[in-house]
Amino acid sequence: MSLWRWRASRCETTRFFRRVPIEEKQLRVNGAIRASEVRVISQSGKQLGIMPIRVALRKASDRNMDLVEVDPRAVPPVCKIMNYGRHKYETSKKSHSAKKAQAKAQVKEVKFRPRTDQHDFDFKIRHITHFLDDGYKVKVSIWFRGREKLHIDLGRVLLKRVIDAVGDAALVTDEPRFEGRNLSTVLAPRKRRSPKDDERRAARDSQVAERSAVGRAQ
Repeated sequence: MSLWRWRASRCETTRFFRRVPIEEKQLRVNGAIRASEVRVISQSGKQLGIMPIRVALRKASDRNMDLVEVDPRAVPPVCKIMNYGRHKYETSKKSHSAKKAQAKAQVKEVKFRPRTDQHDFDFKIRHITHFLDDGYKVKVSIWFRGREKLHIDLGRVLLKRVIDAVGDAALVTDEPRFEGRNLSTVLAPRKRRSPKDDERRAARDSQVAERSAVGRAQ
């Protein structure tokens, strides 16, 4: 066999497998656990010792819980008594929150030209406010092309128009500056006050007013 054919056949038959963490796999629960003997942990984390699988299943059933194999690689495998439905829900919720937080850390960018017309301006302002409402930071860039860079003032005026149009929905976190051909700034979503925040502020103002009145009376 030629060297070329040997390499080709080797490439065709080679397989690559990613080592999947235990958390990503479907955990074995109750009757799906294959081991005849397991090490059991209670719902509170207490070590209950090594026991036959039938005894471990009975202990979980007596507590109206599930027996979940959390470490199949151990000898014997480690199982925990828990509410598996609640465990799946909480794990999914944490994963969703982590992905959402990771997404919100991203910075969206919206670009304008120095002579952007009103229709395009309004369209892009809607995009910016939408991103801010979703919790994203937004990088606003004025893109200069060719001799347009001679008219920097147009870009500064347009950038101010954008900031004014967004209004109280955003905070300017970075002062406008040039990056190559772009004049840019970064807007961050302003934290909105909840009704409870308004109530607490009103109560605090009321207490301050009462103390001031008492002080004047004395």
